[in-house]
Amino acid sequence: MPRKRTVSSTSNKAKKRLPSYLDFDHDSYGWKANIDYREHPELYRIGRGEQGVLTCQPYKGEICPHWRFKTVPEAIESSNKIYEMFLNYLKQNDFVGADMARKYLQMGFTRSRRYANHASGTKYDQTTYDILPQEETHMNNEKARSAEIFKQKWFEAKDNDLYKEMATKHRTTYETKPTKTRRNTVTHKNE
Repeated sequence: MPRKRTVSSTSNKAKKRLPSYLDFDHDSYGWKANIDYREHPELYRIGRGEQGVLTCQPYKGEICPHWRFKTVPEAIESSNKIYEMFLNYLKQNDFVGADMARKYLQMGFTRSRRYANHASGTKYDQTTYDILPQEETHMNNEKARSAEIFKQKWFEAKDNDLYKEMATKHRTTYETKPTKTRRNTVTHKNE
């Protein structure tokens, strides 16, 4: 059954959510292709979801060749290999690599779901940008099964205790903005 669009309480018109790629601003994007994030982990930002996954080198070059979800056997092999890479990055104390591997597992899930929902991979009507109806088989087709395979490995990665500890340390060390301290003013007795 296709999803229904939400309607605003102040309007009878359905709210439109344009795809983010329409107004994408490369200059303000937090991840840059010309940075070696293994050499400069301090420049890496965890971000939300899969941000930076197709940008951050050298990890993109190491992980992306193993990322496949077209069939269930490919999804099993791919998710196992990327999860193995995730564990190896953790052993090497390479948080950025581990986070990128986690993002590829997440992206395996989300892209598989995209094709499970829309066989063409096109989610939006190209003229109205309305979300297209889902496939009738969106819950049990091969891409849906691939998505579940990736989801299991993604959750194993994101729930890994060492990964969570390293993520907290990375955020604290590199992503926390310094707080402003109030200046103590000294008042003199004669003032």
